[in-house]
Amino acid sequence: MHKKLDVIKDSIKSSDKLTDEQKSSSFKIIEEWNAEDKAFGILFEKLTEISEEIEPILIELGLI
Repeated sequence: MHKKLDVIKDSIKSSDKLTDEQKSSSFKIIEEWNAEDKAFGILFEKLTEISEEIEPILIELGLI
């Protein structure tokens, strides 16, 4: 997991302003985002294995 996400999770965990439910919901969102980020990384890797020309297409679309 990204170090920034770990910092966010630690801050949420130690917060006294959030309820346990809010903390749990926040952790779920962070985990979902992390999974999606990893999935895109795998997708990007696989697509660029097909052709290096795919990277400029993804850049043009604003995806990387």
